[in-house]
Amino acid sequence: MAIVRIKLSSIDVNQLNNISDTIKDIASKAGVSARGPIPMPTKKLKVTTRKAPAGSGTATFDRFEMRIHKRVIDLPSNDRVLHSIMRLPIPRSVNIKIEMKS
Repeated sequence: MAIVRIKLSSIDVNQLNNISDTIKDIASKAGVSARGPIPMPTKKLKVTTRKAPAGSGTATFDRFEMRIHKRVIDLPSNDRVLHSIMRLPIPRSVNIKIEMKS
């Protein structure tokens, strides 16, 4: 039996959790057992810039950080479940990738 792996990633953890809970609810209503959402390690992108525009003065820095959160959900391949997942309104800040595993 083929397995469908859904990978979700976003910088907004609340929207990511809402979408993963919605997918989990769709699978449970259809009677399909889903594994997940499995939290993957959070990727932290850090940028350090200098506050002074000309480089003169005190050495003060701004530190910016962007966190990318990821979730993985595994489902058995079921046409009804996949069609309803494809119709979900996904926010722009959430990236979704659906893969077929054998």
